[in-house]
Amino acid sequence: MKKPTRILAYAAQEPGDSFQPFHYELGELSPSEVDIDVLYCGICHSDISMLQNDWGITEYPFVGGHEVIGKVSQIGSNVKHLQIGQHVGLGWHSAYCGECDSCSTSDQNLCASAQGTIVSRHGGFAESVRADEASVIPIPEGVDLESAGPLLCGGITVFHPLIMHGIKPTDKVAVIGIGGLGHLALKFLKHWGCEVTAFTSSESKHQEALALGAHKTLNSKDSDAIQSAASRFDFIITTVNVKLDWNLYLQTLKPKGCLHFVGATLEPLDINAMSLIMGQRTISGSPVGSPATMKTMMEFSALHQIQPQVEVFPMSEINSAIEHLQSGKARYRIVLKNG
Repeated sequence: MKKPTRILAYAAQEPGDSFQPFHYELGELSPSEVDIDVLYCGICHSDISMLQNDWGITEYPFVGGHEVIGKVSQIGSNVKHLQIGQHVGLGWHSAYCGECDSCSTSDQNLCASAQGTIVSRHGGFAESVRADEASVIPIPEGVDLESAGPLLCGGITVFHPLIMHGIKPTDKVAVIGIGGLGHLALKFLKHWGCEVTAFTSSESKHQEALALGAHKTLNSKDSDAIQSAASRFDFIITTVNVKLDWNLYLQTLKPKGCLHFVGATLEPLDINAMSLIMGQRTISGSPVGSPATMKTMMEFSALHQIQPQVEVFPMSEINSAIEHLQSGKARYRIVLKNG
């Protein structure tokens, strides 16, 4: 039997604590698992929520990191589609049950028994991470490894709705919130062929939004500007986690239009049912996507040279990187680099 592998990681010992060097041992590799040497790992707001135990599910010591780009270093005996030395990615999920209806219909992202990469296990703020092969995504040629990590969480979160709702190149689509999620939505939609409008409350982001792919921008604090877009959009994707006047935004949808939530606003939605009924409009939401959709996203990104806009910190400077993210100054995602 192979000796346990000793891993250097960065862990927090209690809610809100700083990350400090932490060693742990990986046991024997199961037949369906792979070990990944971490080259880069993005920092997501979900890592911050888990660090602070905002959702009540964090176990300490906590090793975050679920936007991993790395190289396969070891494979289990039953692993078929991955090879040692191959560049791969790992996102929010590290394993699926493989038996439920969601898994059998290629909706593994909806598997009730899916294992989170940073939930009850150690994530990618480390030199190595382990996962089941079903959740590990090959990185195609042409994808920039340094910036690719955020595609595996933030990217797939805004790409999945395009597949889910069958968005057409002729559709007029709006994005609410131009940040870690929103800037990627603009990039994808531009290359999808849509007419894209960005809603942002930040004056400094209007020109940035146009550079990222928006054809138009509207001030999300200006109700008159929003009303001027009445019945304009086929689809709106909202990435913000704050309460807005959702009824005002519903009025900007065409009949049969959809307001789609990927931003986890925690306040109840105050919705006028008549606006939905009379316009035959819908409201929906979604988490990350399935492995198949993630593979499609990676191929689309390679084809169109779509890269998250990132700032890179050494893994050893993780606490400075976390502080920069929490300050709200990041443009637009942060990536940690090993080596």
